[in-house]
Amino acid sequence: MNRQEMKEKLKEKLSPKRFEHSIGVEYTAGTMAFIYDIDVDKAMIAGLLHDCAKYVSNEKKIQKCEKRHIPISQCEYDNPELLHAKLSAVYAQEKYHISDSEILSAIACHTTGKPAMTTLEKIIYIADYIEPNRNPLPEIDTIRKEAYSDLDQCLLHILHNTVHYLGTKENKMDPVTKETYMYYKNRVE
Repeated sequence: MNRQEMKEKLKEKLSPKRFEHSIGVEYTAGTMAFIYDIDVDKAMIAGLLHDCAKYVSNEKKIQKCEKRHIPISQCEYDNPELLHAKLSAVYAQEKYHISDSEILSAIACHTTGKPAMTTLEKIIYIADYIEPNRNPLPEIDTIRKEAYSDLDQCLLHILHNTVHYLGTKENKMDPVTKETYMYYKNRVE
């Protein structure tokens, strides 16, 4: 399946706003991949498909993950929206015929991040945050500049903002996000 066929299939599944976001992440990931000299096509596919299971209801996300024996943390049971990343990696494989483990891993960790991410994983995580269709977030202009000059600094900046934002919410923060933040904080400092 080529990228255009993936887009057509994805457009049928996602809301117009979510589809537009996915196109924005595809584009942003492609430009970042070019800058950091990694496979642009892989980055664009991962960016395009990163939310391909986002349309699935939270209840069904849990059911579909359990059926496929995808590990679910207590935090994910409490906030099943987090499962869309893991389920999107599975859907990318099952429904879009992606077998590349780097693409699938970048999709799977795009929400929480993880310590010691590959360049592609960092790019998808960051592109999801900075793509041009996103509602403006605090410090977005600085973060966008960092995205094209220092991936680890950019990642730390986003994680810092995310950890502090989630600290003000009732939903529990996924421990992996906090672990990722601490990893990059130690690495950058």
